Amino acid sequence: MRGITFAVPDLLWLLLLVPAMIAFYLWRQRDSHATLKMPGMDPFRGVKRGFRHYMRHILFGMRTLVVALLIIALARPQKSDSYQDVSTEGIDIILAVDISGSMLARDLKPDRLEASKDVATQFIAGRPYDRIGLVVFSGESFTQCPLTTDHAVLINLMRELKSGMIEDGTAIGNGLATAVNRIKDSEAVSKVVILLTDGVNNMGAIAPLTAAEIAKTFGVRVYTIGVGSMGTAPYPVQTAFGIQYMDLPVEIDEDVLKDIAASTGGKYFRATDNNSLLKVYEEIDQLEKSKIDVRQFIKKEELFMPFAVAALILLFIDLLARLTIFRNIS
Repeated sequence: MRGITFAVPDLLWLLLLVPAMIAFYLWRQRDSHATLKMPGMDPFRGVKRGFRHYMRHILFGMRTLVVALLIIALARPQKSDSYQDVSTEGIDIILAVDISGSMLARDLKPDRLEASKDVATQFIAGRPYDRIGLVVFSGESFTQCPLTTDHAVLINLMRELKSGMIEDGTAIGNGLATAVNRIKDSEAVSKVVILLTDGVNNMGAIAPLTAAEIAKTFGVRVYTIGVGSMGTAPYPVQTAFGIQYMDLPVEIDEDVLKDIAASTGGKYFRATDNNSLLKVYEEIDQLEKSKIDVRQFIKKEELFMPFAVAALILLFIDLLARLTIFRNIS
């Protein structure tokens, strides 16, 4: 019975009925024999007891076993020797993603936005027990997906992100403030915003550091990611001949991003290519896993069904036998 527990163990006390039933049966058998006075036993010598004489005890044994099996089934035996560590109430995460026109620069492959979406999708898939939401920003910001554990829906919405969905620009403060507003009322042990941008705040009514103070007030930790190579990068530029790619200086306000992270207890990262962006998310993933105590969730497998089925089979056999070959045996 190693690894077996019972959901209602007190019912097992009913198993004491089994020895009581056996004792009562033996007592009744002793007093139920008819007596017949004979001058001698010679006429009965050599007469063997019939098959039914011995089988009548089997019927009682089957009924006793049925009672024992039903008691065990009602006590609900469970297998609990398998377990897994999960963080079912661990972390709520909002991904705040810049979708401005500069995210189409091709210093990451195929471009910054697509690379960010791919890595974020892997990050989401690797945290099945966390609630994760998605906020996007450019010249303004909005919630693409509220906090959810339905990661399939979240990933689909992530894949649908495109530059140009909203007014162009870089409103880092608004993006962060929207993310904080979405997570501030969470009761999770850890509340996190991962803010990814490739530019300098140039739009929006809320300054980035003001949004950081709001995050700090609500206990939200912010990890900031600056995406873009060092030096220059090929940016898409509209010309008379269509979209042309021109090497332009990469401008990321790293000081502001560092201040946002530092003031909220987070960390700033710089991703200059696809590989470094992947490592950034991997590091954030490990940092957050180490910041909370992971709860142990015991997986219980119900085992009452075999006992119940065995009891029903024996009960059926007992009933069938009593209605046929043993119908005259009580």
